Amino acid sequence: MYSIIRKINIGRKASVVKSNFSNNEIVHSTPIQFRCCNCDNENTVRITPYETGFPIFQLYNEDKILSKKELLENRIVYKTFNNLLHFGELTVNNLPTLYFGTACQYCQSKYICVFSYGEKQPGLEQLTVSGIWEYEEIN
Repeated sequence: MYSIIRKINIGRKASVVKSNFSNNEIVHSTPIQFRCCNCDNENTVRITPYETGFPIFQLYNEDKILSKKELLENRIVYKTFNNLLHFGELTVNNLPTLYFGTACQYCQSKYICVFSYGEKQPGLEQLTVSGIWEYEEIN
């Protein structure tokens, strides 16, 4: 897993086996399975609460990696409710939203995973994977 530092174009959305997890499913580390859009290989990435990912703000800050418009048009994130803006302007499920880059274990196609994690209501911790999209760097 890595931070993306160059401008990118978003490609196809990979098929994710399961995208919503709560409480005991996310205590230590949650495996997320997805199929590569190019070679159909099944890949697994693990999300560990409070350890995995980089703030989504890094992607759209000054449009360095992606613009807010691109993130919204591709339904990667959504505008945050006004009373929850302390989580950021763009979020998934109105919770703190993170991302990371990864690659297919077989063909090395590049992917970006976007997810949110936090306490949705008292006693309900929630991890929501918005999706995993292939991407290519722009020179």
